[in-house]
Amino acid sequence: MIRILLAEDDAAMRGYLERALVQSGYDVTSVDRGTAAAPLLDSGTFDLLLSDIVMPEMDGIELAQHCAKVSPDTQVMFITGFAAVTLRAEDQVPQAKMLSKPFHLKDLVREVDSMFGVSRQSSQQ
Repeated sequence: MIRILLAEDDAAMRGYLERALVQSGYDVTSVDRGTAAAPLLDSGTFDLLLSDIVMPEMDGIELAQHCAKVSPDTQVMFITGFAAVTLRAEDQVPQAKMLSKPFHLKDLVREVDSMFGVSRQSSQQ
């Protein structure tokens, strides 16, 4: 099963994202900040780091850079609502995928599925 580490400081958004991914068959561990995610990357194996960029204590870019050091096979996808932050992330972590808020949960699942070659029936909601 594909393992996802979700780092999102907004509790409601974290809950929506986690539910959508779990319902789509992914194993999701979610945390509310980068400093909580970093030790999990150190000790566990995740296929995807899905992280907000703007978070307190450790932002998503710093978290992705840490991930690249300790878990280089883990793919990274950022979610953000800030255009200027998106440009900074693209410069500092060019291999990461980017998903700009607002987005529909189906779009998120579609992007994650695409990263891992998962195919779903088009009639599935």
